[in-house]
Amino acid sequence: MRARAESGRADSIYRPVRCRLESANDLTRLEKQFRLVRLDGEPFGHRPGQFVQVSIFGAGEAPISVASSPTRGQFLELGVRRMGKLTGALHGLGPGDEIGVRGPFGRSFDTEALRGKDMLLVAGGCGLAPMRALIQYCEDRREDFGRVAFLYGAKTPGDALFKDDLARWRQSGAMTCRYTVDRVPEGEPWDGQVGLITKLIPPLEIESAKTIAVIVGPPVMYRPVIAELHAKGLADASIMVSLERHMKCGVGKCGHCAIEHLYCCVDGPVFWLSEIAGLRGAL
Repeated sequence: MRARAESGRADSIYRPVRCRLESANDLTRLEKQFRLVRLDGEPFGHRPGQFVQVSIFGAGEAPISVASSPTRGQFLELGVRRMGKLTGALHGLGPGDEIGVRGPFGRSFDTEALRGKDMLLVAGGCGLAPMRALIQYCEDRREDFGRVAFLYGAKTPGDALFKDDLARWRQSGAMTCRYTVDRVPEGEPWDGQVGLITKLIPPLEIESAKTIAVIVGPPVMYRPVIAELHAKGLADASIMVSLERHMKCGVGKCGHCAIEHLYCCVDGPVFWLSEIAGLRGAL
């Protein structure tokens, strides 16, 4: 039986609600961070790991991961890469401008399963956006979780998202943080490791029986990271992944995000690895 996703407000499933941009800040040369609120003053009702469908009149609609935790207030934050018509139009907007939002949609990170567990959080590239929502949630409910280790990889130091958060998380000491980049262009400052994110896993001390791993990143990252987690003794039932697909409708109708019998927009985007390990094309 299909696992049904957590739905947002009934009035926003098919019809966008009007939202106002409160802020728009550069993250990198390609990404921006947006904070938005509903014009009706209502909360978005999202959970870490979900996504929303953002629309701009004349530019279309696109799915974007939520990058903030509901524990932070009645706003929504998005980390958006400029790569198409909709995202290009969004990058051209600023504080006070209005956009439409449907959702939130999709299956969130299973925070109940994470309760009382040690966590290994692994994010690559733009995967930091949905992972940020989970990290914020864990920060605000720190007593609910065991030890937390966070690994992040980017192409270059300049491509790393949410740099202020990365620095603050490492300095806080609330969790073990390890960062790496594929390469360091001449003149860019960097005091972390250089190389693939998989190199960060072997040195970690992990109690596999009480640890759950969460992976979010580009598809090319998943198999090698999973192999390293298996080497650490983690089973598929202890690994969560968030999958990238182009989710056009968000409600399981159009079929664009199908993975065999599953729809990423309603059965995911977050899955336990044990649920998809045998599905062709899932990873």
